[in-house]
Amino acid sequence: MASPEPVERPSATSLTAARRPDDIIKIMLATDNHIGYLERDPVRGQDAMDTFEEILKLAVKYDVDFILLAGDLFHENRPSREVLFRTMALLREHTLSDKPVQVELLSNPEDGKADGFSFPAINYEDPNLNVGIPVFSIHGNHDDPQGAGPEGALCALDLLSVAGLINYIGKIDLASDQKDPNNDSGGIKVKPVLLKKGNTRLALYGMGNIKDQRMHYELRTNRVRMYVPRSEDEWFNILLLHQNRVKHGPQEYVPEGMFDDSINLVVWGHEHDCRIEPEEVPGKPYFITQPGSSVATSLSDGESIPKQVAFLEIQGKEFQMTPIPLRTVRPFVMEELILSEEAEEHGFPLTDKMEINKFLRSRVEALIQRAATEYADRQKENAGEEDEEDDIAPAKEMLPLVRLKVDTTGVPEMSNPIRFGQEFQGRVANPKDLLVFTRQKKSAQK
Repeated sequence: MASPEPVERPSATSLTAARRPDDIIKIMLATDNHIGYLERDPVRGQDAMDTFEEILKLAVKYDVDFILLAGDLFHENRPSREVLFRTMALLREHTLSDKPVQVELLSNPEDGKADGFSFPAINYEDPNLNVGIPVFSIHGNHDDPQGAGPEGALCALDLLSVAGLINYIGKIDLASDQKDPNNDSGGIKVKPVLLKKGNTRLALYGMGNIKDQRMHYELRTNRVRMYVPRSEDEWFNILLLHQNRVKHGPQEYVPEGMFDDSINLVVWGHEHDCRIEPEEVPGKPYFITQPGSSVATSLSDGESIPKQVAFLEIQGKEFQMTPIPLRTVRPFVMEELILSEEAEEHGFPLTDKMEINKFLRSRVEALIQRAATEYADRQKENAGEEDEEDDIAPAKEMLPLVRLKVDTTGVPEMSNPIRFGQEFQGRVANPKDLLVFTRQKKSAQK
């Protein structure tokens, strides 16, 4: 059997051709900002907002052509007035300026504009606005369009779009024709935003979140229609989507190899663990980058991976991605242990609650110290030596997120985990869920 021909891919490690600054499109890449998460929490309430501000400052620092967001800018479908106010203020502060936009729009600026109004969908094409750094974003599952009013389904991104602060792309109108594959009017139609800088041409395809079963069906039955520009070989194609990448059921995810071969880079939102380095897909010509969330919304293993955004450079058909660690992210450490094994190793009885609590306190103390060390090292490592005034670093040291997961199988009785966490009030950011107990399920008796 003949071996398959090698798949040609664009270079993902570096721009192998001579760098031509006038041809390089520079992009700040992020996703899942979840602004508004725990906004009423006195300790963690501003975490998402602070990191979003850091991302905007990094975009200014790296002098990018635009910012690209892959969904879940907001944590709630209806963000509070306080969240909307501050988000809009930050976007206005850092993205509106008299800095000329270097990327030329080649597609129709009217595509996707608000019905009944004259202003274009792409904000920097509006002569009444001074946009220095355009922001392009799709919606996620947290901030997806809802409602059936005269304007159709709307979301918070629609508000930012008509305010001229972002460019909302990837809004999909789905017909209720899933069971009629012969209906040519159905399926998902994706029109790209076409951009050009020098000799580099970029086609930006956005697909906002829909139910995974529906997306799986549309891809499996070849009902996703990608509008392709003329001279398609000259274009670098990016696809933004916000779906499950991890399999949760037969159709509760989107397989990595289902996208059109014309795509060069897939930017995958929704999954929170940071896998930002481009990954190859077997048998496919494209790469996948998964930036992950910029704030921890659960105390899980994936969220404990250091948070990063990426500085993406595209020249011709090649691209280079430079991960940038985020410095305003709250430190997060976690540990799992089996109490029966620890009791045997350290010599305390499983019936003595005081000794067990003493041991658990010592492990939490060690985790707090570890978090402080890792946080200090991260700040020192990522501080810009050339910056005399570093306005990106957090103003003060942050209380860490700490999670100790304890398997208590075989232990007759344990203390109240909430009461245990209260002992660390003011030393950790999450005293109420610092400690979690689990037990192994008993095997069924035949």
